[in-house]
Amino acid sequence: MATLSFNPTKIKTPSFHSHKPISNYTSLSKPTKFPFNLPPKPHHKSRLSLFNSISESSVSSPIESETIDEEEDPTAELCYLDPDIDPQSISEWELDFCSRPILDIRGKKIWELLVCDSSLSLQYTKYFPNTVINSITLKETIASICDELGVPLPDKVRFFRSQMQTIITKACKELGIKPIPSKRCLSLLLWLEERYETVYTRHPGFQKGAKPLLALDNPFPMELPENLFGEKWAFVQLPFSAVQEEVSSLESRFIFGAGLDLDLLGIEIDDKTLIPGLAVATSRAKPLAAWMNGLEVCSVEADVTRASLILSVGISTRYVYATYKNTPLTTNEAEAWEAAKKACGGLHFLAIQEDLDSDDCVGFWLLLDLPSPPV
Repeated sequence: MATLSFNPTKIKTPSFHSHKPISNYTSLSKPTKFPFNLPPKPHHKSRLSLFNSISESSVSSPIESETIDEEEDPTAELCYLDPDIDPQSISEWELDFCSRPILDIRGKKIWELLVCDSSLSLQYTKYFPNTVINSITLKETIASICDELGVPLPDKVRFFRSQMQTIITKACKELGIKPIPSKRCLSLLLWLEERYETVYTRHPGFQKGAKPLLALDNPFPMELPENLFGEKWAFVQLPFSAVQEEVSSLESRFIFGAGLDLDLLGIEIDDKTLIPGLAVATSRAKPLAAWMNGLEVCSVEADVTRASLILSVGISTRYVYATYKNTPLTTNEAEAWEAAKKACGGLHFLAIQEDLDSDDCVGFWLLLDLPSPPV
């Protein structure tokens, strides 16, 4: 356990010491002994590649999709809606609008709009020349997706590129859609990674070694806003089965937080595997969890070079979430926590409680570190 040093003028520099485990949590007091059974990288199931080669404007059944030739034209565009899904149930989209490492006949980079929902029940792709990249084009295309697939306009659209925020925000707001800058577009990010291997590299205009035009930001972390202050924190770990219980209780107990569809993401973990997390305790746990719930929490990182914890939210916002006294013991514990994340394929969690000895969470976020997409 450690006392948070969010505000050095109010809270003393923390020190790590042994403490009573939090409910089912296990303290990382012996960081060198983690019973992990996973390889460093998660295995991604084939569902992400199930529909990548469907021809333009087709709506196919799952059986038809599975039998499509893998060598189908990589220049084809995709317009797919799972026939078993109620179109009205798709209320949130994930969207990327960016150039690809592909040149058109003019020698200019082709742009692509990629749209899906978190379950990949909706998938849409469309190529554009670089001369029509604006909010009007995006607005018209979003509307046409709804017309072609018979789905309503989404309530929310998540996107992860800060450079496209102006165009995406303008297009969405003119359609009455709430734009959400967020790196919690995990289905989209994994789909992009897969399309790079199965589509873009096979395109006749593919430019090997081309750098992404719009690289993701990784700014220097800022001071934490006062409304996000906590009082104590601890590196902890939970069996995966307990993590699943916490995620399933988000709706049943009406607590703040967010889960992940690990089946879709292809992450297979044994129920007994210990998942690393960060537990934060404060007497104002509910207000803190409510504030955190609106931030699109992405990840927590232990930065051993600065003896601090970094909280990433939204697209490119990074906060110094906590600091600790830099000693060999604290460094070992932070390094062990990061090693635990890597062993779980980047999976970790953030829990907010009223007390570190409490049996209940007020907020619980399941998080996943993912590398930046190759495009």
